[in-house]
Amino acid sequence: MALRYLTAKIAQQIDEELMSTTGAFTLEQLMELAGLACAQTLATVYTKETHPRVLVCCGPGNQGGDGLVAARHLGMFGYKPEIWMPKPGSKELYQKLTHQCVNMKIPILEKDTDTLRDALSRSDVILDAIFGFSFKPPVRAPFDDALRLITDSRKPIVSVDIPSGWDVENGKPSDSLSLDPDVLVSLTAPKEGAKEFKGRHFLGGRFVTKAMEEKFNLNLPEYPGFSQIIELQTSSGKL
Repeated sequence: MALRYLTAKIAQQIDEELMSTTGAFTLEQLMELAGLACAQTLATVYTKETHPRVLVCCGPGNQGGDGLVAARHLGMFGYKPEIWMPKPGSKELYQKLTHQCVNMKIPILEKDTDTLRDALSRSDVILDAIFGFSFKPPVRAPFDDALRLITDSRKPIVSVDIPSGWDVENGKPSDSLSLDPDVLVSLTAPKEGAKEFKGRHFLGGRFVTKAMEEKFNLNLPEYPGFSQIIELQTSSGKL
Protein backbone atom coordinates (compact mmCIF):
# COMPACT_ATOMS: atom_id res chain seq x y z
CA MET A 1 0.00 0.00 0.00
CA ALA A 2 1.16 3.53 -0.81
CA LEU A 3 2.46 5.91 1.81
CA ARG A 4 -0.27 8.34 2.86
CA TYR A 5 0.20 12.07 2.31
CA LEU A 6 -1.54 14.20 4.94
CA THR A 7 -3.79 17.23 4.80
CA ALA A 8 -3.25 19.95 7.40
CA LYS A 9 -6.37 18.77 9.24
CA ILE A 10 -5.21 15.16 9.52
CA ALA A 11 -1.69 16.23 10.50
CA GLN A 12 -3.19 18.33 13.29
CA GLN A 13 -5.37 15.43 14.43
CA ILE A 14 -2.36 13.13 14.64
CA ASP A 15 -0.40 15.68 16.67
CA GLU A 16 -3.32 16.11 19.04
CA GLU A 17 -3.70 12.36 19.51
CA LEU A 18 0.02 11.92 20.09
CA MET A 19 -0.23 14.45 22.94
CA SER A 20 -3.53 13.14 24.31
CA THR A 21 -3.93 10.66 27.15
CA THR A 22 -3.89 7.96 24.46
CA GLY A 23 -0.55 8.95 22.91
CA ALA A 24 0.90 10.24 26.20
CA PHE A 25 3.69 12.25 24.53
CA THR A 26 4.57 15.78 25.56
CA LEU A 27 5.26 18.51 23.02
CA GLU A 28 8.82 18.62 24.29
CA GLN A 29 9.35 14.93 23.53
CA LEU A 30 7.94 15.19 20.03
CA MET A 31 9.98 18.30 19.28
CA GLU A 32 13.16 16.64 20.51
CA LEU A 33 12.64 13.62 18.25
CA ALA A 34 11.64 15.78 15.28
CA GLY A 35 14.63 18.09 15.70
CA LEU A 36 16.98 15.12 15.97
CA ALA A 37 15.55 13.72 12.72
CA CYS A 38 16.13 17.09 11.02
CA ALA A 39 19.74 17.21 12.22
CA GLN A 40 20.34 13.63 11.06
CA THR A 41 18.90 14.42 7.65
CA LEU A 42 21.13 17.43 7.12
CA ALA A 43 24.17 15.48 8.35
CA THR A 44 23.35 12.59 6.00
CA VAL A 45 23.29 14.78 2.90
CA TYR A 46 25.81 17.48 3.86
CA THR A 47 28.75 16.27 5.92
CA LYS A 48 30.53 18.49 8.41
CA GLU A 49 33.70 18.14 6.34
CA THR A 50 32.10 19.75 3.27
CA HIS A 51 29.33 21.89 4.83
CA PRO A 52 30.31 22.72 8.43
CA ARG A 53 28.61 26.12 8.65
CA VAL A 54 24.85 25.74 9.01
CA LEU A 55 22.45 28.67 9.15
CA VAL A 56 19.30 27.57 10.99
CA CYS A 57 16.37 29.88 10.18
CA CYS A 58 13.56 29.50 12.71
CA GLY A 59 9.99 30.76 12.69
CA PRO A 60 8.04 31.58 15.87
CA GLY A 61 5.99 28.37 16.09
CA ASN A 62 6.65 24.68 16.68
CA GLN A 63 8.51 24.50 13.36
CA GLY A 64 11.01 26.97 14.76
CA GLY A 65 11.27 24.87 17.90
CA ASP A 66 12.22 21.87 15.77
CA GLY A 67 14.90 24.04 14.20
CA LEU A 68 16.32 25.05 17.58
CA VAL A 69 16.53 21.42 18.65
CA ALA A 70 18.19 20.56 15.34
CA ALA A 71 20.73 23.37 15.82
CA ARG A 72 21.67 21.99 19.24
CA HIS A 73 22.16 18.48 17.85
CA LEU A 74 24.14 19.79 14.87
CA GLY A 75 26.45 21.53 17.32
CA MET A 76 26.90 18.22 19.13
CA PHE A 77 27.60 16.52 15.79
CA GLY A 78 30.53 18.89 15.22
CA TYR A 79 28.91 21.43 12.88
CA LYS A 80 29.11 25.19 13.41
CA PRO A 81 25.46 26.30 13.45
CA GLU A 82 24.17 29.84 13.73
CA ILE A 83 20.53 30.69 14.42
CA TRP A 84 18.52 33.47 12.78
CA MET A 85 14.97 34.19 13.94
CA PRO A 86 13.06 37.00 12.18
CA LYS A 87 10.33 36.75 14.84
CA PRO A 88 11.34 34.69 17.88
CA GLY A 89 8.62 32.64 19.56
CA SER A 90 7.20 33.93 22.84
CA LYS A 91 6.23 30.63 24.48
CA GLU A 92 8.22 29.35 27.45
CA LEU A 93 9.28 26.20 25.59
CA TYR A 94 10.68 28.23 22.69
CA GLN A 95 12.65 30.38 25.13
CA LYS A 96 14.03 27.30 26.89
CA LEU A 97 15.14 25.78 23.59
CA THR A 98 16.84 29.06 22.68
CA HIS A 99 18.61 29.11 26.05
CA GLN A 100 19.82 25.54 25.49
CA CYS A 101 21.46 26.71 22.26
CA VAL A 102 23.04 29.67 24.06
CA ASN A 103 24.44 27.21 26.60
CA MET A 104 25.98 25.31 23.67
CA LYS A 105 27.60 28.59 22.54
CA ILE A 106 25.58 28.57 19.33
CA PRO A 107 25.32 32.18 18.10
CA ILE A 108 21.83 33.72 18.11
CA LEU A 109 21.96 36.40 15.43
CA GLU A 110 20.21 39.75 15.27
CA LYS A 111 16.90 39.52 13.44
CA ASP A 112 17.43 42.25 10.83
CA THR A 113 17.87 41.39 7.16
CA ASP A 114 21.38 42.84 6.95
CA THR A 115 22.46 40.29 9.56
CA LEU A 116 20.75 37.55 7.57
CA ARG A 117 22.52 38.63 4.39
CA ASP A 118 25.91 38.48 6.13
CA ALA A 119 25.13 35.11 7.70
CA LEU A 120 24.09 33.65 4.35
CA SER A 121 27.37 34.76 2.78
CA ARG A 122 29.40 32.73 5.27
CA SER A 123 27.13 29.67 5.49
CA ASP A 124 27.48 26.37 3.62
CA VAL A 125 23.91 25.09 4.00
CA ILE A 126 20.60 26.41 5.34
CA LEU A 127 18.10 24.60 7.56
CA ASP A 128 14.67 26.07 6.82
CA ALA A 129 12.43 25.79 9.89
CA ILE A 130 10.40 28.93 9.30
CA PHE A 131 6.84 27.82 8.44
CA GLY A 132 4.99 24.66 9.46
CA PHE A 133 1.96 22.81 8.14
CA SER A 134 -0.48 25.44 9.43
CA PHE A 135 0.95 28.13 7.10
CA LYS A 136 -1.25 29.57 4.36
CA PRO A 137 0.20 31.79 1.59
CA PRO A 138 0.95 34.58 0.92
CA VAL A 139 4.17 35.25 2.81
CA ARG A 140 4.03 38.43 4.87
CA ALA A 141 6.63 40.70 6.49
CA PRO A 142 9.15 40.15 7.97
CA PHE A 143 9.33 36.71 6.37
CA ASP A 144 9.03 37.88 2.74
CA ASP A 145 12.43 39.58 2.75
CA ALA A 146 13.95 36.57 4.51
CA LEU A 147 12.72 34.07 1.92
CA ARG A 148 13.89 36.32 -0.89
CA LEU A 149 17.40 36.61 0.57
CA ILE A 150 17.62 32.87 1.23
CA THR A 151 16.59 32.13 -2.35
CA ASP A 152 19.01 34.67 -3.79
CA SER A 153 21.90 33.19 -1.79
CA ARG A 154 21.70 30.00 -3.90
CA LYS A 155 22.96 28.00 -0.92
CA PRO A 156 21.67 24.43 -0.48
CA ILE A 157 18.51 24.27 1.62
CA VAL A 158 17.11 21.55 3.87
CA SER A 159 13.44 22.26 4.68
CA VAL A 160 11.56 20.91 7.68
CA ASP A 161 8.18 19.23 7.02
CA ILE A 162 7.10 21.56 4.19
CA PRO A 163 9.23 24.12 2.32
CA SER A 164 8.60 27.61 3.66
CA GLY A 165 6.11 29.48 1.52
CA TRP A 166 4.43 26.32 0.20
CA ASP A 167 0.78 25.53 0.85
CA VAL A 168 0.66 22.35 2.90
CA GLU A 169 -1.98 20.83 0.62
CA ASN A 170 -1.52 22.55 -2.74
CA GLY A 171 2.26 22.67 -2.89
CA LYS A 172 4.41 25.46 -4.25
CA PRO A 173 2.39 28.56 -5.21
CA SER A 174 3.03 29.84 -8.72
CA ASP A 175 2.41 33.46 -7.78
CA SER A 176 3.92 33.71 -4.30
CA LEU A 177 7.38 33.87 -2.75
CA SER A 178 8.56 30.44 -1.55
CA LEU A 179 11.71 28.39 -1.12
CA ASP A 180 12.86 25.66 -3.49
CA PRO A 181 14.89 23.34 -1.24
CA ASP A 182 17.26 20.58 -2.26
CA VAL A 183 16.23 18.33 0.65
CA LEU A 184 12.97 17.89 2.54
CA VAL A 185 12.48 16.05 5.83
CA SER A 186 8.79 15.27 6.38
CA LEU A 187 7.75 14.70 9.99
CA THR A 188 5.36 11.90 11.02
CA ALA A 189 4.20 11.49 7.40
CA PRO A 190 4.56 13.57 4.21
CA LYS A 191 2.09 16.38 3.59
CA GLU A 192 -0.08 16.64 0.47
CA GLY A 193 1.84 19.64 -0.83
CA ALA A 194 5.08 17.64 -0.88
CA LYS A 195 3.88 15.35 -3.68
CA GLU A 196 5.47 17.61 -6.28
CA PHE A 197 8.79 17.90 -4.43
CA LYS A 198 11.60 16.50 -6.62
CA GLY A 199 14.67 16.69 -4.37
CA ARG A 200 15.90 14.20 -1.80
CA HIS A 201 12.99 13.42 0.50
CA PHE A 202 13.36 11.93 3.97
CA LEU A 203 10.84 10.88 6.59
CA GLY A 204 11.58 11.65 10.24
CA GLY A 205 9.87 11.54 13.60
CA ARG A 206 10.05 7.91 14.61
CA PHE A 207 7.36 8.05 17.29
CA VAL A 208 4.12 6.90 15.65
CA THR A 209 2.77 3.70 17.19
CA LYS A 210 1.56 0.82 15.05
CA ALA A 211 -1.96 1.35 16.38
CA MET A 212 -1.93 5.00 15.32
CA GLU A 213 -0.38 4.15 11.97
CA GLU A 214 -3.23 1.72 11.30
CA LYS A 215 -5.91 4.11 12.56
CA PHE A 216 -4.83 6.84 10.12
CA ASN A 217 -3.82 4.45 7.29
CA LEU A 218 -0.34 5.97 7.15
CA ASN A 219 1.43 2.95 5.63
CA LEU A 220 4.79 4.12 6.93
CA PRO A 221 7.99 2.48 5.69
CA GLU A 222 10.23 0.52 8.04
CA TYR A 223 13.00 2.66 9.52
CA PRO A 224 16.46 1.12 9.12
CA GLY A 225 18.16 -0.06 12.30
CA PHE A 226 18.31 2.67 14.93
CA SER A 227 18.12 5.61 12.50
CA GLN A 228 15.59 8.38 13.10
CA ILE A 229 15.16 8.92 9.36
CA ILE A 230 14.52 7.04 6.15
CA GLU A 231 14.90 8.31 2.60
CA LEU A 232 11.66 8.16 0.65
CA GLN A 233 12.91 8.98 -2.81
CA THR A 234 16.04 9.55 -4.79
CA SER A 235 17.06 12.84 -6.33
CA SER A 236 15.32 11.69 -9.50
CA GLY A 237 11.99 11.71 -7.67
CA LYS A 238 11.38 7.95 -7.78
CA LEU A 239 9.92 6.36 -4.66
